[in-house]
Amino acid sequence: MTAYDAVVVGARCAGASTALLLARQGRKVLLVDKAAFPSDTMSTLYIHQPGVARLARWGVLPDVVASGCPPLNTISHDIDGLRLASAAPTTDGADAAYAPRRRILDDLLVRAAVSEGAEFHDRARVGELIRRGDRVAGVRLSIGGTTTAVRAGLVIGADGMRSKVAELVAAPVERSAPLASCVYYTFWRGLDTGFGFHERVGRWIARIPTHDDLTIVAAYLPQSEFAAARRDPGDTYLSSVRTTAPDLYERMMSTERADRLRGTGDQRNYFRTAHGPGWALVGDAAHHLDTISARGITNALIQAELIAGSLSGVDIDDARAVDDATARFAQQLNKTLDEPYMSTLELARLHPTKARLRMLHTVCTSPELTSRYFALTAGIIGMREFLTAELVDLL
Repeated sequence: MTAYDAVVVGARCAGASTALLLARQGRKVLLVDKAAFPSDTMSTLYIHQPGVARLARWGVLPDVVASGCPPLNTISHDIDGLRLASAAPTTDGADAAYAPRRRILDDLLVRAAVSEGAEFHDRARVGELIRRGDRVAGVRLSIGGTTTAVRAGLVIGADGMRSKVAELVAAPVERSAPLASCVYYTFWRGLDTGFGFHERVGRWIARIPTHDDLTIVAAYLPQSEFAAARRDPGDTYLSSVRTTAPDLYERMMSTERADRLRGTGDQRNYFRTAHGPGWALVGDAAHHLDTISARGITNALIQAELIAGSLSGVDIDDARAVDDATARFAQQLNKTLDEPYMSTLELARLHPTKARLRMLHTVCTSPELTSRYFALTAGIIGMREFLTAELVDLL
């Protein structure tokens, strides 16, 4: 069998980034995905500034910019008769957010991993795991109709919410919350509205510019309405925009819809056990949350950096050291992503509380507070840093 330090199953944002960072450490890495590349996948596309900063550190951001992806350097949020608007918050290495098409972003990350020495195969399916006792020691892959056995010091599942690796290792769900929202979205050409949100009880509308003069307009509604929405998703989608963001709706009606309508009600919220003997999970395989906060890509990049950092300097042939490193990674994952998880659950209920509305009415009175609020929603600062003594006094 061919031997690798790590086999990464899944080559989207989490997997390709993990392969890139491990290969950069000098590891022998095999990256595989069952899909053909490059290709699109369901996604909000949006990368918050902490994710953009990581792309900059890894040298991938210049390629994203060169692909023609527009910088999202303004942001607005309409709610309860208010309009909060500001320049996009910034952090070291990121003066804007970006929302690249996934066929472009994922391909750029795969190419970066390969340039660092990783080996990549698409259309490669995992059949089973190879075990040595209770330890995962490799995978059996089907590539082009041929079954190949591959040994690995570590098998990393980065294969999404329905992870085959998580299934094969029987990774339990440690924390979960009920489904809260469902979403329909499509692309509109020439909308030119900038990035932002429109919110009212029971509805959340997002507009996200991307490549080729296209803008995603996504409509979120409660999970309890999904069964009815599925009977006429087109009407549900348009009426949600019309009643929540009438100005946006009028502009949409004067432009061109550029793609079919997509939707899902499978907006799971969980943390899985992310490590075990000889294996680890990253990205949506380890942790998934409602897409309403568009945290998925950013969280994937954060997890890639966490697992690579935990493994830095670790001898891949030392099983105990590898398992200790993946245990540290899992602990850091839970700690780092807890706050955005909880805030996303609150948002996905689609019922803004009186306390949140009072806070937004206060924030709206100050450009500085508005900017800090958007820094909070981007994950640049945490809630403790946002709730200054000045803001508490105002509230």
